[in-house]
Amino acid sequence: MSLFLRDLAAELPAALFTRVPPTPVPEPGWLAFNPDAAALLRLDSEQAQTPELLALLAGNALPAAASPIATVYGGHQFGIWAGQLGDGRAILLGSVQNAGGESWEVQLKGAGPTPYSRHADGRAVLRSSIREYLCSEAMHGLGIPTTRALAIVGSPLAVRRESIESAAILTRLAPSHIRFGHFEWLDYTERPELLRQLADLVISQHFAASKTAASPYAAWLTEVVQRTARLMAAWQCVGFCHGVMNTDNFSILGLTIDYGPFGFIDGFDAGHICNHSDDAGRYAYDQQPQVGHWNCGRLLSACLPLLAESHEAGVEIATSILDSYAPTYAATAIAGWRAKLGLVTAQDEDSTLINRWLTLLHRTRGDFTLSFRRLSTLNSESDAADEGRDYIADPVSYDAWIDDYRARLRAEASIDAERAPRMNAVNPLYLLRNHHAQWVIEQAEAGAPEHIERLRRVLATPFTEQAEAAMWAEPPPPGLDAPAVSCSS
Repeated sequence: MSLFLRDLAAELPAALFTRVPPTPVPEPGWLAFNPDAAALLRLDSEQAQTPELLALLAGNALPAAASPIATVYGGHQFGIWAGQLGDGRAILLGSVQNAGGESWEVQLKGAGPTPYSRHADGRAVLRSSIREYLCSEAMHGLGIPTTRALAIVGSPLAVRRESIESAAILTRLAPSHIRFGHFEWLDYTERPELLRQLADLVISQHFAASKTAASPYAAWLTEVVQRTARLMAAWQCVGFCHGVMNTDNFSILGLTIDYGPFGFIDGFDAGHICNHSDDAGRYAYDQQPQVGHWNCGRLLSACLPLLAESHEAGVEIATSILDSYAPTYAATAIAGWRAKLGLVTAQDEDSTLINRWLTLLHRTRGDFTLSFRRLSTLNSESDAADEGRDYIADPVSYDAWIDDYRARLRAEASIDAERAPRMNAVNPLYLLRNHHAQWVIEQAEAGAPEHIERLRRVLATPFTEQAEAAMWAEPPPPGLDAPAVSCSS
């Protein structure tokens, strides 16, 4: 099967990759196949699940034109420079151009060791593969920039993590898998000519408007900084926590990438930490916007040689670029929160109203997702109690806030019949809650992988109420703590 039309090794600086084939697995089998992602590669989902494609996505066979590679990069991990990192369990097979002219890189995650595995096995387990498959497609359904997931191939191959688990290979798609860390590595190893070559490649393929700007590198980096700010605002508005916001896990395209110890917040906790390895809470929910800003600073520092001949002039330009992060984030975030509350005009007191609502949810641990969703049912013309009141542990404070919210709606002559669908179009009913993901994982481990695709279909349209999908909207039962997740999750 000839899928791969472009050899990525022919375009990247040679110092950034090593040619390495996937390592075959025994008895590969389909666990999940995503027809929505298949369409991006011009694959007919009804005809695609062939033995040939299974062998390809298992890493057991390669088409003659494929030249698989693993790339090297560096990065700051938990704020500390970690030196050389790289694709330790991911192998790029090549890229496909679809009928719309889009180019999609195809990467196998869990396909065996590479020169950058740092003595690890290069494998992924079924548990982590299901989580990334579902969450990347959930984020796409939410309208948040993300890598995509095509398929999961399973194998009885034993893999040791906290316990012995079975192996799985996730096929991940993205227009580019280039990260902040690729630029950091070239700067750290003092190869400015390769830094420029990589920047030129990224600009040429993905930032066409920057190419014709008066200062192409400054225009490109400004766009990267602003995309990152908008991504952080989008995460906050759906209660998504990444868990490992290291610079090597930040996409140069502003995509959500590397789903490991992630989680959507259930009962709202502004300081929620989803990664049990994050003892200091560096990547807690309320720290994510600041971390995005800090990471952009590291990228700009690495790219100083592109901005000016002198270090001082480069720093001045980089500082002005970084200064665009905060206003971009603030404007995107306030627009997102207003939309979630169904507001169509802007008033100065909106920030106070929004922060009071979030503070109430935080103090009472109100369900983040359903609390916003229930507000769409509010009768703004009546002072009668609404259905959301019964779900908040402090009804007195809830009533006080609702009174002000009703007044705000009336101030812009909001019409409930128009507001409700507008709110439901931005406040999801379904998202990938940890207890749902865990249930699907347990079913797959017990021999029933069909629930993976069942949940993916629900998450593809998270704003629309779906028949026979009520269970996927349910919050965790009282007393069920969110499972601890780690980098192997």
